Amino acid sequence: MSATASTVHAAPTRHDRCDRCNAAARVRALLPTGGELLFCAHHARAHAARLRDIGAALDPGP
Repeated sequence: MSATASTVHAAPTRHDRCDRCNAAARVRALLPTGGELLFCAHHARAHAARLRDIGAALDPGP
């Protein structure tokens, strides 16, 4: 028997805060290493190109 673990990443909620400035998070960046970062719209735009370069998936909130 084998089991696999899966991680479910939900869109940012109103309680999630930007990792750079503590504003409301609008985008979740899922890193290829398994980590995640939360960004407000401003910081998501500022860092989007570099995050995509390293293979991160950007998941915008609702």
